[in-house]
Amino acid sequence: MKGTLKITKHDLPGKPEIICYTIIDSSIGSILIASSGKGVCCITLGDHPELLLGDLHHRFMNAELVRDDETLKGLIPQVVGFVKSPQLGLDLPLDVRGTPFQQRVWQALRKIPCGSTASYADIARMIGSPSSIRAVAGACAANPISLAIPCHRILRSDGHISGYRWGIERKRILLAMEAST
Repeated sequence: MKGTLKITKHDLPGKPEIICYTIIDSSIGSILIASSGKGVCCITLGDHPELLLGDLHHRFMNAELVRDDETLKGLIPQVVGFVKSPQLGLDLPLDVRGTPFQQRVWQALRKIPCGSTASYADIARMIGSPSSIRAVAGACAANPISLAIPCHRILRSDGHISGYRWGIERKRILLAMEAST
């Protein structure tokens, strides 16, 4: 099912958007995977599934959220596989939602190879906006699709690990796993 995702339920005019989700356990904690009819729109990480679900509700306030493990079961091996073996990559159809600036930042993040890192300043330069370092950090913090948009690969300019929406320790683990490949 590489690169495509078929959602059996679909939106009708005048009806709320349907977002299907599943929550799985992994070596780095709980992972929530959510998808619209266009692709994966959210992958979040945490220790408490109910907090991940609350974040999904907040992010998609006007959508109908449906737990649908069956529909999303083809994504689970890819996401868990990426956590175990990040060098395999994560080729998912994405429904990336954000401002044009966030979209540019997230696209740049996807170009950082597994096992490599960049700084916020590097990303600002990559997108042609070298003075937007803080805005790049904000876009990283707003990233709704962890792992597939690898904001964990961003370090401070001095090379030290900085904040990570899903926890510094989780970021350290992801970077160590990538470095060992």
